Amino acid sequence: MSKSSTSISALARIPRWTRQAISRLLFTTLTLLALAGLAEPQPIPPQIPTLKQAAQGLFSIGVGISDRIPERPADWSLLTAHYSYVTPENCMKVNPIQVVEGQFDFALADAFTAFAVSNQLRVCGHCLVWAKDDRTPEWFYRENGKPASREVLLRRMKTHIDTLAGRYRGRIAMWDVVNEALDDGAQFLRPSGWLSIIGEDFIAKAFEFAHAADSNAFLIYNDYNNELPDKREKQIRLVRLLREQNVPIHAIGLQGHYELDQIPFKAIEDTLVAMKALGVKVVVSELDIDVVPRSKWWADGGKYREELAKLDPYRAGCPPEILQRQAEQYGQLFRLFRKHADTIARISFWNLHDGQSWLNGFPWKRANYPLLFDRQGQPKPAFDAVIKALQDPQSGR
Repeated sequence: MSKSSTSISALARIPRWTRQAISRLLFTTLTLLALAGLAEPQPIPPQIPTLKQAAQGLFSIGVGISDRIPERPADWSLLTAHYSYVTPENCMKVNPIQVVEGQFDFALADAFTAFAVSNQLRVCGHCLVWAKDDRTPEWFYRENGKPASREVLLRRMKTHIDTLAGRYRGRIAMWDVVNEALDDGAQFLRPSGWLSIIGEDFIAKAFEFAHAADSNAFLIYNDYNNELPDKREKQIRLVRLLREQNVPIHAIGLQGHYELDQIPFKAIEDTLVAMKALGVKVVVSELDIDVVPRSKWWADGGKYREELAKLDPYRAGCPPEILQRQAEQYGQLFRLFRKHADTIARISFWNLHDGQSWLNGFPWKRANYPLLFDRQGQPKPAFDAVIKALQDPQSGR
């Protein structure tokens, strides 16, 4: 038997799952090595500042992007020119990482993190615990066909956080530790298996486990609409409770999924002032401005959904007057952010350009234009307005 035949025979004796893991690792490594030389951003004329240049000394600028960014070289120039932080859209969430207890799938997360590190991009991991039962694998809450005990669920939470945050210790700068735990109604916290089995202190435990797994990571509580008055009071209550227990929480995240002509500027400012008084930073974690307002989708028990599902007013393109209104409101928003820059650690947009925005498909399919760059990655009027707001020393005064 030849040496090559012996090698093939030996390889065949390796279990299939091991061969698959080796294959994925080799593919990821070779892809990153092959593409690394293409990752250099295209030169930008010096008279046109990038977002991160304009925001220098104020706060960091980031973006939530596709998990498969290493395979999308067409995006690299825009990404590396304007942003210093990246958040993966899905690959670090609980569901894809550990669908089955003890079986962790890090293929996409590893490639994403390696790409970021090789391109001098800092990573915000998203997220360690999502306080929604439809976003958490059911096995977390079950034990021998019955509801899991508090001790079992805490052990599973700790194992998940230790494994995920510990794997990327030193390579992930920030973590969204707990996502969307505040209730939208009359209750303090949203009903979930985490709350019913562990109790309100599941949030504190998650932060404690995250800090133990990576003591240098910046830890964030992230939510939506938590700048609005009723939910803000719950946010303040949560921060106070955690601070009283010496829980290591460093910032709260305002998701910032706003709608044209409905941006709650005063509520945002009131929240920034309140968080500064509590001694925590703020990150604007998922910023965009929807030009096809979506609020009616949830109104009156969903009675307008059939009508809205057919609404696609800008399929042929967004009218200049809409883009100008969007630019004015982005400018006003960033003047506000500049005014409170001492409280803001990071502002991240959600998706790289209009063509990649989640708002083209949520909550119904339509052409949307919520970001600073158009479908070709070219700056829109909103980009110019943001740059002006960031550079103007009179902004926010």
